[in-house]
Amino acid sequence: MDLLFLGTGSGVPAKHRNVSSIALKLLEERNSIWMFDCGEATQHQILNTTLKPRKIEKIFITHMHGDHIFGLPGLLSSRAFQGGETPLTIYGPKGIKQYVLSSLRFSASHIKYPINFIEFNEEGVIFEDNQFKVIVKKLKHGIPSYGFRIEESDHEGTLLAENLKDLGVPFGPLFGKLKNGETVTLQDGRVIDGKNYIGPTQKGRIVTILGDTLKTDNSIELSKDTDVLVHESTFNHSDIKLATSYNHSTNIQAAMVAKEAKAKMLLLTHISARYLTKDVQALQKEARVVFKNTHVMYDLKEINIPLEKTGAEY
Repeated sequence: MDLLFLGTGSGVPAKHRNVSSIALKLLEERNSIWMFDCGEATQHQILNTTLKPRKIEKIFITHMHGDHIFGLPGLLSSRAFQGGETPLTIYGPKGIKQYVLSSLRFSASHIKYPINFIEFNEEGVIFEDNQFKVIVKKLKHGIPSYGFRIEESDHEGTLLAENLKDLGVPFGPLFGKLKNGETVTLQDGRVIDGKNYIGPTQKGRIVTILGDTLKTDNSIELSKDTDVLVHESTFNHSDIKLATSYNHSTNIQAAMVAKEAKAKMLLLTHISARYLTKDVQALQKEARVVFKNTHVMYDLKEINIPLEKTGAEY
């Protein structure tokens, strides 16, 4: 599981930052990609990566401001040209379906694959299967803006292979049976119960991705105990009056959310173009005073979210 930041700027594209888009790479988990927001020129950013648009399974839109949706029609059209045939689902606030279908219709774009739309104006679970659950809650941004909490199901414990080797269990088919929890009898008559050699259940990962917002209780609730929190940091805290007037958060407010939610890592994005290299470094440094594990994201930066391992895997 990896987060790839395709655009980390706010409002309008800049030379050093494109506008909002994030890819959650679930290639090992389900051989697909989930995208969060799709600002202008997202498909151009993808050209600088190994992402394949045909693998995009879901697109989640946080809100209807242009810097989060203007790249969507072009990406959908290019996905068709590039061999995308599998269905794609778009989740977003009310109006996203009309926006997409109108854009495709008036541009005479021909999409060969099915597009499903799930519009929401309520809070709760918007997707769930045996691997993942996605919860949405409303934020505070002037227009309806939402945050997403992606919860991975727990993983079964791995086989404690080293323990079995110490017992003299020969590597091979017996390991497979023990991994399935079966009981096996060794040549010397010893009986081994596989259930006793399975490590503890591995807790699934949690990723929280918030749309544009002022600091609000729902931000904290969505971020509770999350492995990674992606939070906008449009302004430095010295510009808090400006941030409030535009319904955005500062670096310190984002860090406060992470701290109160007991998140493990905070990734700051949606940075105003007014802040250049030294300003961004200061923005990160100040946030770390409140929440140490804070990192400012840059375009094309990729963050791995590892699954905590226990025991020796087989």
